[in-house]
Amino acid sequence: MSKIQAMTGLIVGAALGLGSTFAQAGPCSSDIAAFEAAIRQSANNPMAGLSAPQSVAAQLDRQPTAASMKREQDRLKSQFAATMARAKRLDARGDRNGCNKALNAAKRMYIL
Repeated sequence: MSKIQAMTGLIVGAALGLGSTFAQAGPCSSDIAAFEAAIRQSANNPMAGLSAPQSVAAQLDRQPTAASMKREQDRLKSQFAATMARAKRLDARGDRNGCNKALNAAKRMYIL
């Protein structure tokens, strides 16, 4: 086999492999991937991370405990993961509107 045939085979194989990946992508797969990449890139930023509105208890002069802070952080992580999973599930179904709504909800939960 010549070098040209080998190179052509590699290029065709790569194109077919990428084509099947794009064929399976949903309507907002690229938006989800971009958001996940932004989250990974923000790992060294101390101001980035999950955020939630201030609770009523916090407004009533009650000091948070270490346990209550951990519970809230765990709840927020779980809620964020569920929202991202919902966005991916709707994306896989081809539901652009639903996927965008779920992804926007996740973006509101995460400060970049």
